[in-house]
Amino acid sequence: MKRTLISSGSTFEAEVGYSRAVVQGDWIFVSGTTGFDYSNMTISDSLLEQTEQCLKNIEAALVKAGGSLRDVVRVTYVLPDGSAFPECWPVLRKYFGEVRPAAMMISAGLSDPRMQIEIEVTALKQRA
Repeated sequence: MKRTLISSGSTFEAEVGYSRAVVQGDWIFVSGTTGFDYSNMTISDSLLEQTEQCLKNIEAALVKAGGSLRDVVRVTYVLPDGSAFPECWPVLRKYFGEVRPAAMMISAGLSDPRMQIEIEVTALKQRA
């Protein structure tokens, strides 16, 4: 089975040694993704804007991998402040309201204090 590595161009990928996504067969595994805008390596102070940017970054990786957000079967949300999670729900519904993947939220510290959310997804490409 062919393995394909997908990069977003984030400096973190080269520094740490990982891929934004890995495609193995029909499966797409997207690494934990934060709200950085990778085109200029900036991040908003707003949790909602970070959540939106996370999902845009994830969507871009899925498209490069030949998939889409509709293919997401599992999602994990990580927030340093778990009590802030409900603030994200409108944005999450916007992207996953119809898809309704299996989901989990973890409250844990992130590697940069500016990060307010990190999202990881697993997708299974739908066959035509």
